[in-house]
Amino acid sequence: RRCPGPPAPPGGSRVLLCLCSSLAIGTTTGYRLFSLSSVEQLDQVHESNEIPDVYIVERLFSSSLVVVVSHAKPQQMNVYHFKKGTEICNYSYSSKILSIRLNRQRLVVCLEESIYIHNIKDMKLLKTIMDTPPNTTGLCALSINHANSYLAYPGSATSGEIALYDGNTLKTACTIPAHDGPLAALAFNSTGSKLASASEKGTVIRVFSIPGGQKLYEFRRGMKRYVNISSLVFSMDSQFLCASSNTETVHIFKLEHLTDSRPEEPPTWSGYMGKMFQAATNYLPAQVSGMMSQDRAFATVRLNISGQRNICALSTIQKLPRLLVTTSDGHLYIYNLDPQDGGECVLIKTHSLLGSGKMEENKENDLQPPVPQSYAATVARQSTVPSTSTMPGYSEDGGALRGEVIPEHEFATGPVCLDDENEFPPIILCRGGQPGKAKRS
Repeated sequence: RRCPGPPAPPGGSRVLLCLCSSLAIGTTTGYRLFSLSSVEQLDQVHESNEIPDVYIVERLFSSSLVVVVSHAKPQQMNVYHFKKGTEICNYSYSSKILSIRLNRQRLVVCLEESIYIHNIKDMKLLKTIMDTPPNTTGLCALSINHANSYLAYPGSATSGEIALYDGNTLKTACTIPAHDGPLAALAFNSTGSKLASASEKGTVIRVFSIPGGQKLYEFRRGMKRYVNISSLVFSMDSQFLCASSNTETVHIFKLEHLTDSRPEEPPTWSGYMGKMFQAATNYLPAQVSGMMSQDRAFATVRLNISGQRNICALSTIQKLPRLLVTTSDGHLYIYNLDPQDGGECVLIKTHSLLGSGKMEENKENDLQPPVPQSYAATVARQSTVPSTSTMPGYSEDGGALRGEVIPEHEFATGPVCLDDENEFPPIILCRGGQPGKAKRS
């Protein structure tokens, strides 16, 4: 599961954060892949300087498959087996590629007014969604759960309508009237059962059920000013939702339905006023009362910078919940998150993503796709995971969640084979043709 990287400062690098204990950054000279198995150690897994000025880097879980787009050729998507240094294929499109999303079933390429859906097993083009509303930022989200390969993208350029598309059946699922203004952020939870959204105003964040589109939660980030939401992400267990913007504050919301059985509040002035506002909601119009009864942030982070774009992730590292924040100047900040009481998160470590990283060649098994688990009952992560199948796949675990058995029919023979290091994957060249029409070399 990936987040789009912020634009690079002049002469700088673009930082992209992956939500599976793995990080990827695009730089003016190429790209880098890192693993993060502990708070103290940031290991560089791979570095490539073959393509300059990379602005999109997407890695398929812990596999060797990586998708790269550079400003040198912004209309071309390159798919690599980075362990072998081999180009698997490349596709050219009619306009600039704005974003790429992928899971174990689908690879989605988003242009300003069209979306291309590829079958990731053989890279064939399955569907082209044409004439989508102008989407200048390439905003879209794809569920990392291949069984629920839902795709969400703006259904309107003037309102906050979400178009929900089923990437498996290749049919429109529904439209969700999420906000009044245009959308700014979209994010699925790990199972693809929830979708979070924010508009360009950035004041209200809503969570909807998938595929039905019913509103489940509504959180208010703030009322004083409009902000640009740059990152919206669930924790792997879907208990928390994190939102960051161009301000210095990162908000973490807890997805729980408050009941009247909560402990009695102490007799303070704020508690008294809170009860008064709650009682008043019974007499106010639904729109007003709904705004007043929305939950505030469960936890927050006050960054030392403001105005600089950042990307956030919620992860479990060394058994504890952490908040990760990367900034466009190439720094990674790690905070502790108290899953019980929330409050202000504590900064515990800062890493530079642009310095010389320690190369790590033999710890790929540590980079498994994320496992949904409770923050209150996290367990030690195994250092190795037994293979669930000997059929060709993208990685030792086929990109599956731990403990999941993958049906063998999902590993149908195709030109992309990244698991078997003894079999050299054939290279497909797709130059100068329509997307999806590959010419074998």
